[in-house]
Amino acid sequence: MARIGYARVSTLDQDLEIQQQRLIAEGCQIVRCEKVSGASRQGRTELATIIEFLREDDELIVTRLDRLGRDTRDVLNIVHECEQRGAHITVLEPHVSTKGEMGKVILTVLGMVAQMERRFIKERQKEGIEFAKLSGRYKGGQARIDQYKIRDLFKSGLRVTAIAKELECSRMQVYRVLQRFR
Repeated sequence: MARIGYARVSTLDQDLEIQQQRLIAEGCQIVRCEKVSGASRQGRTELATIIEFLREDDELIVTRLDRLGRDTRDVLNIVHECEQRGAHITVLEPHVSTKGEMGKVILTVLGMVAQMERRFIKERQKEGIEFAKLSGRYKGGQARIDQYKIRDLFKSGLRVTAIAKELECSRMQVYRVLQRFR
């Protein structure tokens, strides 16, 4: 039986260290981390790798349910995939495990709350942008990376990993930019 930790933050400038330390303190032999949105499972390669390698009686541990996902359907699918492999999920805050039936019910409710919270965040963000536009203060989001530089580097023969290293961004960002140009 392996205890595998999964830590996730949504943006590149956020820190994973607190989650990592907590998971190690809980006895996780392996801790996989990624910096990607939890709104969907798209682009969450570390989570996919964990699920793919889960074995009978393994335990996937996350500090909070929203680290696993913010969409109820995604969370339930993750729970189902883990169960199909004979593994279970433990959430540390609040402490819930899918070992028993009650844990699955609680995770479902918590997943719905996380999804609702995400909707509220999006609504507040939209309201804030609308207010800023009306008052003439909204200039739009600033590009974090030069998309044309990515395209040019790719055309010059650089591979995705090399581009990501040079521009200090994730490979996923490079892939997204290249997909827009196709």
